[in-house]
Amino acid sequence: MERQRQTLQGIFDAALAAVSPDGALLRHLRLEGDSLVADGRPWNIAKRRISVLGAGKGVAPMARALEDMLGGRLDAGFIVVKYDHGLPLKRITQAEAAHPVPNAAGVEASRRLLEMARKAGERDLLICLLTGGASALTPAPAPGLSLEDVQRVTDLLLRCGATIQELNAVRKHLSVFGGGQLARAAAPAAMLSVIVSDVVGDPLDVIASGPTAPDVTSFEDCVKILARHDLTERLPLAVRQRLTNGLAGRVEETPKPGDPLFSRVQNILSATNRQALDAAARAAERLGCAPCILTDRLMGEARHKAAELVEEALRRASALLPGDKPLCLLAGGETTVTIRGRGKGGRNQEMALAAALALENTPHVCGLFAGTDGTDGPTEAAGGFAFAGSVARMGGRRQALALLEDNNSNAALARSRDLLITGPTRTNVMDLAVLLVERPRSPHNIIQK
Repeated sequence: MERQRQTLQGIFDAALAAVSPDGALLRHLRLEGDSLVADGRPWNIAKRRISVLGAGKGVAPMARALEDMLGGRLDAGFIVVKYDHGLPLKRITQAEAAHPVPNAAGVEASRRLLEMARKAGERDLLICLLTGGASALTPAPAPGLSLEDVQRVTDLLLRCGATIQELNAVRKHLSVFGGGQLARAAAPAAMLSVIVSDVVGDPLDVIASGPTAPDVTSFEDCVKILARHDLTERLPLAVRQRLTNGLAGRVEETPKPGDPLFSRVQNILSATNRQALDAAARAAERLGCAPCILTDRLMGEARHKAAELVEEALRRASALLPGDKPLCLLAGGETTVTIRGRGKGGRNQEMALAAALALENTPHVCGLFAGTDGTDGPTEAAGGFAFAGSVARMGGRRQALALLEDNNSNAALARSRDLLITGPTRTNVMDLAVLLVERPRSPHNIIQK
């Protein structure tokens, strides 16, 4: 088991290294004399005032890389990160706020970011750094709404298992920051946005709630999402009133594709889940495995997706021949958990627990399930491992099933000593599942051994 654990950990670490936000930024930006070249597009910065704005779990490394690159050319900067995700910076000021449910510090941070954007002039260049977590860190409640209103809606959507696309569509319409509204505030200043994706399919309008991208969702979409999850009657009155006003056209919509304000905005996608999977595959190959990327669009109920991955691993294991290399199956994306119990955990820990139940007494397959940001739900764990003996260490199958039904995956994995704790990774490209698959040993071989 220890060998398997080290192999899984090594593959995951290689994936993280490939999507470090600072390295990703430096692959897309370079300084050439008086030009900042962004994906081949030169920005003349000789007579521009340059400011940096940023939000997300992984923006501190990006901000530090920009400081080193631009030096004295950088005039001002402010970023907001999740608590304990900051780094020492020289020129850029940083604040910390709560994630995933926003708090007052996030409201103040988004106010400062919007103020910087509104003060920018036509000759200014705003460099915007965005990673996963930015939506919660910049709540910016719309007029008539309170922080408590936004917190309530966020909590309701998280608990019902809403997708990140659904959550961010609603967030954008309760905010004056997301859905292209930061770009609207900055106009006519030029804006260069460097973005690390934490959303399946990498849609710019959903990542970080798309503050610098045109928004394809509407108030009508929000109403349908909330109705679909049976949340309409549970919404704060002020939220229902805003949605009603939005439907009636009494509240301005977010800026849409084709809006001229985006002609002065360049959005760059710098790091993705697919890049992490590709790096994991290369690491698996170096470690003697035959890698196979199953998907970078893993979505759905966490426990069900874990069972499907294990089923695929067992199917492939049965097809291995003597002398074949072990397989490494890889999947990326972001599952959801519909909370019915009172326990503590997260989608990756729930996947690990469900996988452990499916792998009980199956030593030729094991897995790791983890968030690339180092955080899984309201816990200190990034995720967890699943081994043939995990369920036994949890106290047996009946106990493990009871913990799963109570959404108490954190306690289950703590008992089996299968928690993966990385601390803040300062990146965020969703989640990774890594399964090692060996040819099952025959009963004869096991007896002989």
